[in-house]
Amino acid sequence: MKKTINLYKTIAAVGCLLLTVVACEKDFSTIESEIEGIKDFTTAGKVFPTVMYDKKLEPVQTNNLTSNLLGIYTDETYGKTTANVVSQVIPNNFSFDFGEDPKVESVYLTVPYYSRIVGTDANGNSIYALDSIFGANQNIKLSIYENTYFLRDFDPGTDLTEAQKFYSNANQTINFDNYQGELLYTSESFLPDNSPTIIRAINQETGQLEEVGRGAPAMYLELENDNEYWDNLFFFNSLNPEAQPELSNANNFKNYFRGLYFKVEEPSAGGSQGNLSMLNFSQANIVITYSSITRIVIDDSGNTEEVRDNAEIILNFSGNRLNTIENSNDVKNIINTATSNTDLENGDTNVYLKGGEGSYGVIDLFSGNMIDDNGNSVSTVDYFKSKKGKWLINEANLTVYVNQSEVNNSDQEPERVIIYDLKNNTPIVDYYLDPTISTTDPLNSRINYSEKLKRDSNDNGVRYKFRLTEHVSNILLRDSTNLKLGVFVTTNINLTQNASVLNVPDEKVPTGSVLSPRGTVLHGSNPSVPDTKKMKFEIFYTEPINN
Repeated sequence: MKKTINLYKTIAAVGCLLLTVVACEKDFSTIESEIEGIKDFTTAGKVFPTVMYDKKLEPVQTNNLTSNLLGIYTDETYGKTTANVVSQVIPNNFSFDFGEDPKVESVYLTVPYYSRIVGTDANGNSIYALDSIFGANQNIKLSIYENTYFLRDFDPGTDLTEAQKFYSNANQTINFDNYQGELLYTSESFLPDNSPTIIRAINQETGQLEEVGRGAPAMYLELENDNEYWDNLFFFNSLNPEAQPELSNANNFKNYFRGLYFKVEEPSAGGSQGNLSMLNFSQANIVITYSSITRIVIDDSGNTEEVRDNAEIILNFSGNRLNTIENSNDVKNIINTATSNTDLENGDTNVYLKGGEGSYGVIDLFSGNMIDDNGNSVSTVDYFKSKKGKWLINEANLTVYVNQSEVNNSDQEPERVIIYDLKNNTPIVDYYLDPTISTTDPLNSRINYSEKLKRDSNDNGVRYKFRLTEHVSNILLRDSTNLKLGVFVTTNINLTQNASVLNVPDEKVPTGSVLSPRGTVLHGSNPSVPDTKKMKFEIFYTEPINN
């Protein structure tokens, strides 16, 4: 038996060796076929001229995002950004049967944070750490109002043929402060909490609110307004709810109850740098618990007693939802100054990247002229394309360096940035070919195409590096156009859906950038930048040896 097993192992090893040889021969054959007449070859690398400059972002589209930002973020390089949320809510069904004499008992709002389990306590309960929490962990004032502004679904400017878009500057164009209805919650000391969410329900026997389970951390708040507000909202014709058109379908309800306005401010005492969190509103809800008379019981003495049982109305955040993103004057001044004097020919000295309604870098590969193999000055892109059939592209890298003297807090530096095709509004092809995809750990997703921020021994950001091998190969072998690229900060490199830019129809940005409050400053391509810090675009290639 042992001999048989050893024989199988030997056969398997020989098979693997043969497959390796065949694979190597196949790779070598590919190299021969890509480079005309190649027999002997060598590998080399070459740095190509490239330009990078700043561009300001006008207000960006913030409805239909996968997540939303809420809070105040103070960036020590840029300044303060405030993010509010306005959202419609819709009942999960419209088959209402309220029973006799319905009365609201409690109203709880749940909006999950993004979190992960990091251990268990002595009782076996999960311990959580919050993800996507930005900036200082200091109190903010949170107020939740009824919103009285109708968030329409379709744009009347397009004869109702296109969906309505809402932008980050909505508090300037609409000003939701003018549409504040009832105040449903307020706190001067709101902080995100990593404690598990205690799920409570009313005990039918005792009538008391009791713990019935635990869930992941969430903004879990009791919405107050002496429940009469909620009674009037739903039970104004409780004997015949089907006769209430406001409660008959989603469209009617959205116009009747227009949703909630989550407004954040500095506490009245002032001096807070605030906190900002990313919230999963797609899994949020409002649970309205109400009681109604279900039966009458008669005791032994002939006395009657009404028995009330509980039921629930669940409102989901499944309608229109938008972020307002308001930059302080400090942020605006830095971005306006940086983008007002861009050098399109040589590139900027510093390139300011800021998420949200911020700024990004524009990259022009193969820019200007270079010296060809005969010592002549020629167009860089023409020189590169002349290598078709002569070069096999092994690897193409683009490296951009952080200007550490301009970044005031290394803890606030974005870990990820993304390169985007500005013509087609999509990531470059190398993004899609990267096998290191992770939906559960986006910080470490697609790290072959775009490496995480490299830091020095003091934890300061040094550089970001991109691989553009297939993108560059397409320019050489398939005569693809050398299009301008954009470099954006991103909170999640997997989020590449397009968000529109106000009054710029052809300009789009990845939604991962809209959802990032962070910013950084890069060394640009201007001749004033030291060579060791200047953006570097390098191509490694194989070419034949001239005998």
